[in-house]
Amino acid sequence: MTKFKKILIMGLPGSGKTTLAKNLNSKIKSKWLNADKVRKDFNDFDFSLEGRLRQAGRMRDLAEEILKNGNHAIVDFICPTKKTRNIFKADITIWLDTIEFGRFDDTNKMFEAPVEFDFRVTEKEAEIWSAKIAEEINKNK
Repeated sequence: MTKFKKILIMGLPGSGKTTLAKNLNSKIKSKWLNADKVRKDFNDFDFSLEGRLRQAGRMRDLAEEILKNGNHAIVDFICPTKKTRNIFKADITIWLDTIEFGRFDDTNKMFEAPVEFDFRVTEKEAEIWSAKIAEEINKNK
């Protein structure tokens, strides 16, 4: 029996999270949550630390519903601190380490590079990386 995974694609704004998520979503049995769309749906554009913690919990809860319905949950959002990542509790963490600075200064200042991750993507090659990651996920059913 397949154990569905909560997959976090995280990194600075502009690092390629959404592009990778879209590509990976087409290769595995999954549903995809994009943080920008979720913020819009919840009308919550609070990017303070408190707002980001709330968003991490919201993304976790939405992802867990996807798992219950028999799909992997691919979630792309910045998840800038160790605390937000601890709240989200990913089964698989994919860090897009493709840029040095994002377009938002407050996010750059807050961002803590993860120490623990399953994949560290260092170039914007979504098709190649999504194939590698999908192969690993499908191998570990």
